Amino acid sequence: SGLLTIPRVKTKVGKVAFSHYAAQNCQRLVPMLTAFKSTLQKCCQWNKTIELFLRRYLLEISEIICQWNKTNYTIFKGQLNTRIVLVAMETWSSQNMVSVGDDPLLTLRDFMKYRKESIKERSDATHLFSGRTFRSSRSGTAYIGGICSLTRGGGVNEYGNVGPMAITLCQSLGQNIGMMWNKERPNAGDCRCPDPWLGCIMEDTGYYLPRKFSRCSVDEYLRFLQQGGGSCLFNKPTKLLDSPECGNGFVEVGEECDCGSQCARSGGACCKKCTLTHDAMCSNGLCCRSCKYELRGVTCREVTNDCDVPEMCTGDSSQCPHNVHKLDGYMCDAGQGRCYGGRCKTRDGQCKTLWGYNSADRLCYEKLNSEGTEKGNCGPDSSGHGWVQCNKQDVLCGFLLCTNMSANGGHAVLEDGSDLGYVEDGTPCGPNMMCLDRRCLPVPTFNLSSCPGSSPGSRICSHHGTCSNEMRCICDPDYTGKDCSVYDPIPDPTPPEGPEKYKGNVSVTISIRRFYMEPN
Repeated sequence: SGLLTIPRVKTKVGKVAFSHYAAQNCQRLVPMLTAFKSTLQKCCQWNKTIELFLRRYLLEISEIICQWNKTNYTIFKGQLNTRIVLVAMETWSSQNMVSVGDDPLLTLRDFMKYRKESIKERSDATHLFSGRTFRSSRSGTAYIGGICSLTRGGGVNEYGNVGPMAITLCQSLGQNIGMMWNKERPNAGDCRCPDPWLGCIMEDTGYYLPRKFSRCSVDEYLRFLQQGGGSCLFNKPTKLLDSPECGNGFVEVGEECDCGSQCARSGGACCKKCTLTHDAMCSNGLCCRSCKYELRGVTCREVTNDCDVPEMCTGDSSQCPHNVHKLDGYMCDAGQGRCYGGRCKTRDGQCKTLWGYNSADRLCYEKLNSEGTEKGNCGPDSSGHGWVQCNKQDVLCGFLLCTNMSANGGHAVLEDGSDLGYVEDGTPCGPNMMCLDRRCLPVPTFNLSSCPGSSPGSRICSHHGTCSNEMRCICDPDYTGKDCSVYDPIPDPTPPEGPEKYKGNVSVTISIRRFYMEPN
């Protein structure tokens, strides 16, 4: 579950944000923030007219995607059950906040650094729109699987006509949520597009604009979610860029409820014109049932993998608590892996995903990765022409070595510059040790015992809870308090009275929050 945010747009305009809303049994929302670098500064004096123009421009992109969802039921909402929501836009009026050149990857790296250090608003994905033409076969780039990450959740795109620009944004967001280009999958099998005329989104496009993701792209997204990626996509944004509007599915200023399009089939008995009906506590939400709050302790969001934690209703809200996962360092996969970023990291798992085989034994890592060649190393050296030899203690964190592979090595370099041929951060490399930046470090480096009620060693959340990625305790049933030290048993449930008026559908939301455009 999680949110998507589109990078902020910096020009001589204001802030605009998109939210991406999706669902597979649950609907997901992606808040997006954008930044624009605009060529308008060359010819026009900045004023409110330009601001309104750019705002309408971004809204038009969102509307195009929404229209595709309605008519074809294929793009994000139709195929991925995900909705894109604009939540903010930012413009750079006097100067570019980052260096924007013709190399999209360098621009992306600088932009993500700027986002982490300078952008206060939180979003799932942030994208920069620039008037510069990139030195690339494509008009944008983004980090694969970077959604929800402060340093990798974003992309850069060329500014242009609305139609091609919308497709470029779809491609960038697709990369953020785990999709690869159809022709770049190392082990994807037959991913031919089912639409030979228009083509599919995650492939090079020509005169015609595609409106579908291939089956492989959809499967990659679902696998990404099942493995713990995109946890933020299940959290609904608290504000949108547009003025409050009854019927958009978001409870905003002046509203008691807003069940959106669900009202006609599920929430209408509880909510009329964004006002709760008589005696109703709620109209929709994962913790709303028959216009009343679900009982405390009812599970509203199941776990997706070993590194996730279940969310339970609190008894005083219709909304499922914020989606979180276990703090980095927890054991997973029957003790074979470690949790990192909400995903269970193992060398076997990485090898199977990339090449379909298991990881090689330790002897192979010790022999090859200590040599510092293309077939075994701890990364490229500073010159970019050679390879770094792994220190003995770091050999399991270097080049990924799998069984039955070609002797030519297994580098899999993506367009975003990532080399999938290396052991991932968070992978176990020894007793109480994990990989980070191709080094094998003690697990305490990852601050596992930083939650209340925890202490170095084994005690976490008073032994009655799980420490989350937000550094707070998620208590076991019957326990409460910030450190889970208070015993507060959940009372036995009583059957509901009367007919059920409303049964909430599971919903997940992805939000896209920011876009940026740069002035030339």
